[in-house]
Order: sequence, then C-alpha cells, then structure tokens
Amino acid sequence: MVGLKLDITNVFPFVSKEKVFIYKDEALRHLKALHNKTGAGSDFTGWVDLPSRITEENIRDIEESASYLRKISDIVVVVGIGGSYLGAKAIITALSHNFEYITCKKENPSVLFAGQNIGEDYLVELMQILDKKDYSIIVISKSGTTTEPALAFRILKKHLENKVGITESRKRIIAITDKKRGALRTMADQSGYKSFIIPDDTGGRYSVLTPVGLLPISTAGFQIRDFINGARAMEKETGLDIPYEKNLSAIYASARNALYRNGKTTEILANYNNKLIYLSEWWKQLYGESEGKEHKGIFPASVNFTADLHSMGQYIQEGTRNLFEIVISIAETNYTLKISEDEKDLDQLNFLAQRRVDEVNKMAELGTILAHVDGGVPNIRIEISKLNEYSLGELIYFFEKACGISGYLLGVNPFNQPGVETYKKNMFALLKKPGFEEETRRINERLRR
Repeated sequence: MVGLKLDITNVFPFVSKEKVFIYKDEALRHLKALHNKTGAGSDFTGWVDLPSRITEENIRDIEESASYLRKISDIVVVVGIGGSYLGAKAIITALSHNFEYITCKKENPSVLFAGQNIGEDYLVELMQILDKKDYSIIVISKSGTTTEPALAFRILKKHLENKVGITESRKRIIAITDKKRGALRTMADQSGYKSFIIPDDTGGRYSVLTPVGLLPISTAGFQIRDFINGARAMEKETGLDIPYEKNLSAIYASARNALYRNGKTTEILANYNNKLIYLSEWWKQLYGESEGKEHKGIFPASVNFTADLHSMGQYIQEGTRNLFEIVISIAETNYTLKISEDEKDLDQLNFLAQRRVDEVNKMAELGTILAHVDGGVPNIRIEISKLNEYSLGELIYFFEKACGISGYLLGVNPFNQPGVETYKKNMFALLKKPGFEEETRRINERLRR
C-alpha cells in the first residue's frame, strides 16, 4: 500500500464530479496504452514498468560506484541539463539538511551541478571551489553533444586532468549515456570511463529511476532502495488492475483536464516545505515539456509557501481566474519544535505557546486552501506521509504516470519535445557553427530589417 493521498474535493465547486469522472473510459484506455505501448510516443514509455524491472544487480552496481565516489571525493559534480539533472537535484535537495554547506559534520560529498546553464561566472566560481577540493564528475548526456552539458564537461574535464593528471581523472569520471551511439559513448569507451546506460525507451524527464537519477542520489548518501520501493508501490497502485475510482494518477489526470476544459489553463504547484523547491522545478519540466505543444497544454507554475503568500498570494487570491492549484502536504515532519511562552508577549504569540511550529504551518496551509477556493481557485491536495526516500519514490512515479495519461487526454504526444530545437538552430547559426550557413544568412537578413 502507498501512503500518498489525493483529495480533489475542492475541484467540485468548479466542475462537478460527473464532469471529472466522465473521463473514466478514456483515461483507462490511455492507461492501457501506456502499459501496452500502443499510444503516441510508445517508444519512450519504458519508464512505465521500470521500477519493477530494476534488478538487484542494477542496484548493487550503482551503489558500488556511488560508494567509490564517496570515498575519493569531497565534491561530486553532476553535469547534465533538463531531465539529466532536475530529478536528482529534486530528490537530493528534498532529503538534504537545509544548511548542509555550513554544517560542521558532513559524512558524504556535496553534490553540485553544472551544464544546466551557459554561465561563465558560474563555471569560474565552481572551479574556484573545485581547486581546493578532491572531486569527481558524473556526466549525463544521451548524445554527448547537447551544448550546455557538453561545454561544461569539456571545461571541467580539462580542469580535472590538470589537477590530478589524465590517468587519475579517468578513474574519477563516470558517464551515463547511450548504450552504443553518440559522442559521450565514444569518449567513454576511448577513455575507459566507468559508464551506465540511459535506456533507449526512457526520455530525460522520465529518467529519475534510471542511473541518471539513482547514481547521484546514491552518491549523496541516500537510500535508493527505499526510493525504488516507493515507486514500485505506486506502479502497482496505478496499474491496469486498479479500478478507476482508486487509481490516483488517472483521477489526477482527469481532474486537471476537466479544469483545463473549463478555462483553468494555469496550474500552480504549491508546497509548504522549502526542501521541495526543486521538486517543483522537476514537475514543471515534466508537465511543461510533455503537454505544451500543438498550441495546447496547461501552463505549469510553482510557488513556495508560506513565503510566496507575501508576494504571489495577492495574485492567486484575486488575479485572473484561469488558475487552479495543487498542494503537496507532508503529514509528518522529521523534527519536533514547540513554541515557547514569552512573559511580555509583545509579539502577541503566547496563544501559540507549547504548540508545534508544524501545526501553525498546517493551519496556514488549510487556511490558504479555503481562502483560494473561496476566491475562485480550484484546489487539488496531495499528501505524502513523510519527506523520505520512499514517499518521494511514490510521488515521482505518481506524477509520471499521471502525466502520460493527461497528455493523451489532451490529444498530444507526451513523450516528444519538437519545439526545443528551434532556439538551438538559431543559436548555432548565430555562432556560425559549420552546417548552419543557410540559417545564419536567414537570421542576418532578419536582424537587418
């Protein structure tokens, strides 16, 4: 059984239960298409049964490599972009100490990221840190030629070679890439890097449960077995044999599509724990890249409460009524902290004395939900039992399965991303990359107008 709970009660004031459940047959048909690999983009649905296919051998190989990196490294730099970094970043951030970089005791290496931007200052400042530390690199790319990670890896590889020598550097680089093809595969084979495979049937934004996510997470010192088991539980609980009324991913996909067709075109993911900021970023990529095509799609946005209640809260409460909200709530915190009593009570908080800080946070959550619903914002609430590996495995798989169903309900292929190539062609043309002469001419003419 999974601990994740889904509450769509606060959708029904805006669209009836009947209008949500009208998607039952269609959602189940799309669920079947995901499992049977008969829908659009079916070549990239290997993630659907991935949790149950991960073997003990797979896990042990990842854990052994992670253990090796931990022994030799103060820092491990993960080079990747999009799904090649966001999943790992989301889980590591969610499980890490809020102030890990200044805590006195740190048993595991810090996991830093590069290749997720084209930032000169970022890379220089990163290398300033790496100059003083023992470090290793996990480079993640299917092709090895994606500009941002390829550029960062070229620079960091040279930096590492200069620091420890070519022979030692090759022991400190692990490549996660295609099984047979691509520049990074060739480089890994020629240099003798330890390597892991990105499955052909799993796209980047669905790859958290492949070595793409599992190796960095394990390297950071977290339990990937628990993470995988949480995903396995959710895979089972959203399977073909689960009735629609109990299939959490199918219900969420149906509810958000019912709202979308009722004019709610922007979905805001809200959390009440700062550690979920990058979970929100991962979620935005998953849904934005999967659904935003053919001039369709729900726009995914995110807020971090209660902080953003003092900035974005006004807009959500009284702005354009094209919004709906999804809240991630955590039932049990990792720590207990009670509010003390103050003799003078100048801040007028003695009424909270001996109550937990988390109770205040939970009441802020409930009060905000009620206010936003009254203000015309439908709400979907997801509760996970605790912020740990198992619950995050449940949550990740829940969102992935729901995204596949939801994309099919929208009538798009949720597993391609044709639009992201446009900026690359323009960038290559502006940089005068060989082979882009015609695009360069076209852009220069446009800029002269």
